[in-house]
Amino acid sequence: MANSINGVPLKIITSLFLCGVLFLSAGCLCQSVPGIYIFGDSLVDVGNNNHLPLSLLKANFPHNGIDFPTGKATGRFSNGKNGADFLAEKVGLPTAPPYLSLGSGIPITGVSFASGGAGLFNRTDDHFRQAISMTQQVEYFSLVHDQLVKQLGLDGARAHLAKSLFLIVIGSNDLFAYFRNNSKVSKQYTPQQYVDLMASTFKELMKRLYGMDARKFGVTGVGVIGCCPARRKQTATKECNLEANVWAINYNIGLKLLLHDLKSELLDINYSYFDTYGVENNIIQNPQSHGITEIKEACCGLGNMKAAIPCVPIATYCSNRRDHLFWDRVHPSETVSSLFADLFYNGPQQVTFPTNIEQLVKL
Repeated sequence: MANSINGVPLKIITSLFLCGVLFLSAGCLCQSVPGIYIFGDSLVDVGNNNHLPLSLLKANFPHNGIDFPTGKATGRFSNGKNGADFLAEKVGLPTAPPYLSLGSGIPITGVSFASGGAGLFNRTDDHFRQAISMTQQVEYFSLVHDQLVKQLGLDGARAHLAKSLFLIVIGSNDLFAYFRNNSKVSKQYTPQQYVDLMASTFKELMKRLYGMDARKFGVTGVGVIGCCPARRKQTATKECNLEANVWAINYNIGLKLLLHDLKSELLDINYSYFDTYGVENNIIQNPQSHGITEIKEACCGLGNMKAAIPCVPIATYCSNRRDHLFWDRVHPSETVSSLFADLFYNGPQQVTFPTNIEQLVKL
């Protein structure tokens, strides 16, 4: 049997053919990173809250998941996939499974610690009774880190994690907690003190991850939280809560500064910051250019703005889900989550900087 075709070794031809088949059939399983580790809140929760018995914030029931490949609710606060799913696809990995769903084995391709209702502060979740705070998520990662060291050896784990992607989507619930009626924290801190404390807490948690070999970070800013249906319904004119938006902007400014400073302090880290606020605001200002027709009302819910209750089984839902900015009273639709992931992955510097995710994973 010939060992080459036109001088090209048969082994190389076979490898190229197999990679081509994998690319066409599975979005290319030729991974650009070895693992993806997800930290955050309900925007990227893929089912951790399903395993929290006291949590009031769950999505493991209809009508959530109506557009998911299985057509069933999974714990994602979405009509279908969320940003964690789409970004994993972009880097050629399966969606990182919920940490609380795992037994003794740790998948080498990553883990999700994200939890609906979670915030940077440990008590942000008081309103929901139970969530995995960002601090606890980092604690859980330390256990995963130890398991990886056992599986791969110290040098192997270090190399694996240094090349992996660490996605952090957090902060919205901290701001919701501050601007909630009868908020306790608003009596303790001025808005500026509060967002400064959010930023410094974020920095310390990132440094802890760095101490456990994380080197590539994808970080999202807080979105236009004052324009979600849950906030709009509180005004007679259905307009945005401007105060909440102003402090979301101010927090994002602090977050960008701390990332810049952290890069100066820890030279071997690299990061991609996604301007969620700017992109979401652009959708609100120019919805038609994104194929969106409904920017105010939720798709799934009941009452004013369909935001009186979350997306629970007694709620009604819209048939034109692709046209909606919001799936429920606070969460984006699958369409918008996909758009965010597309821009985060290979968008221009106006929305993701100093690099996008595609560039980051090559560094």
